[in-house]
Amino acid sequence: MTHFKTILHYAKPYKTYAVWNIVFNALYALFSALAMAALIPMLNVLFKQVPPVAEKPIYQGINTLKPFVADSINYHLGAVAGEDPSQGLWLAVGLILVLFLLKNLFNYLAMYYITYLRNGVLKDIRNQVYQKLIHLPMGYFTDRKKGDLMTRMTTDVLEVQHSMLSVLELMVREPLTILFTLVVMMLISPQLTLFVFVFIPISGWIISVVGKSLKKQSEQVQDIQGQMLAQTEETITGLKMIKAFVAENHFSQKFSKITQQFFQYSNKLLNRQNLASPLSEFLGIAVIGGLLVYGGTLVLIDGSLNASSFIAYISLAYNILTPAKAISKAAYGVKKADAAAGRIIELLEETDPIQKAERPVVAAPLTQSIRFEGVHFGYGAKEVLHNINFEIKQGQTVALVGQSGSGKSTLAQLLLRFYDPTQGTILWDESPVFSLEIGSLRQQMALVAQDALLFHDSIVHNIAMGKPDASRESIIQAAKAAHAHEFIEQLENSYDTSIGDAGNKLSGGQKQRISIARALLTNPSLLILDEATSALDTQSERGVQEALNILMKDRTTLVIAHRLSTVQHADLILVMHQGKIVERGTHQSLIENNGYYQQLVSMQQLAAD
Repeated sequence: MTHFKTILHYAKPYKTYAVWNIVFNALYALFSALAMAALIPMLNVLFKQVPPVAEKPIYQGINTLKPFVADSINYHLGAVAGEDPSQGLWLAVGLILVLFLLKNLFNYLAMYYITYLRNGVLKDIRNQVYQKLIHLPMGYFTDRKKGDLMTRMTTDVLEVQHSMLSVLELMVREPLTILFTLVVMMLISPQLTLFVFVFIPISGWIISVVGKSLKKQSEQVQDIQGQMLAQTEETITGLKMIKAFVAENHFSQKFSKITQQFFQYSNKLLNRQNLASPLSEFLGIAVIGGLLVYGGTLVLIDGSLNASSFIAYISLAYNILTPAKAISKAAYGVKKADAAAGRIIELLEETDPIQKAERPVVAAPLTQSIRFEGVHFGYGAKEVLHNINFEIKQGQTVALVGQSGSGKSTLAQLLLRFYDPTQGTILWDESPVFSLEIGSLRQQMALVAQDALLFHDSIVHNIAMGKPDASRESIIQAAKAAHAHEFIEQLENSYDTSIGDAGNKLSGGQKQRISIARALLTNPSLLILDEATSALDTQSERGVQEALNILMKDRTTLVIAHRLSTVQHADLILVMHQGKIVERGTHQSLIENNGYYQQLVSMQQLAAD
């Protein structure tokens, strides 16, 4: 339960609910035992097992507690009933009804308070996991499947939530029910209760042997669930490509293998879980059977126990079976939850490799320049950037060009601090970027990427994502500057139109202009254009380029481009090849140099022809 104990710390803010749950569970357990014990006076009245007590009993010490309680009940029954025994029966039945009413009332109150505890813990864990996910660096998601992360946030968290009830049952309610019941049973017959004490540990040991491998099987099932969700997410995302290449059968077979594994592992897990209840009930009935034989001897032969007490005792003994089964089931639930908790804690304890200063400084708008000095970077052991040195002066447009995989986008990601260099320094106005507060640094930048990532929300909220407190007027002005206002006004609900999942209700050019409006609204010091027009057709590109020209005017800009025609007017062009800057200069000077840049231009012209 190591992992699950860590998760239980999330219950601290709800300790008041936990305390009340424990109080009402204790009262439930007490009245559960008393309700069964109240059968004795009723049976005594029915069977006339005990003669009436004429004088009020006097308490003479703990050694006489049992006869004192029995005589007191009989005395009061006789006093109420008088000469009519049916009156005593009515009183005994009324007592049983009141005790059962109180038992069920306290049961409801205990469940009432644990509801707030469980749902509160669920809310806080989900919030914590989500906060962790959005603050983890981009490098964390490189080798991890989204489906597995989603499983940890949904299925695993739900498993922990459901087990909260099991834990409190395991710790408080059911043990107290058994304890109070055993106390009453001890008062009725110490001999029979000692017989029970011998068999209960044996039963517990057998149940624990069955549940030993449950945690490992639970981890296997949860891992397979993650794979299944990841496969589903990948299929939905890439459905067009799957259909285009007629790969439905391949993906169906792949998914079938995963579901077959889930089928096998979950069958083993559920069969092991399902064994808990019948096994514990059978062992309980075996104990009851032994009690019937031994108790019957005490009643029929030894005479040390009357029939009414024996019937009530058997009822009490059977009453132990329900909490015993609940404890057995809860123990399995805790082991299963411990596996889920381990997966959640693994995520929550992930460290952020991004370097942070002890006292970070808020980044100010750019006034001088951005410099890369001796920057190296690699994904794992593979280095993809080698000794990068260049400067972007305030107000300049600097372009990065080169073949795919040359490291252009990686440079932008280092600047945004999605990753940190393995060597070297990046300076923002003479301040190393690691000394600046990350959020404030990113607020000084705006990214317009090749894939205009929009969210399932209204247009106004997508534009205002980087500046949620922006007025509607400023949002409209940004849209006008991005050449987006005209098509937005033609939509059904104008700026309040929901654009669908990933903006799929809009065309590529429309989505790109929305992302440009988003960048304009934040008024960044540095604009990063990462292949911003490469995925557009010629007509859409022309409209988007006009919007970009407005956005770039008098602004420091880093352009990552594959189409060299879009960077001809840049103040500085950096030509990258295999992670190195191999040439630098203006378009004209690089053409005159007749080097690698000239080869790229020639290849694109040839491809265009």
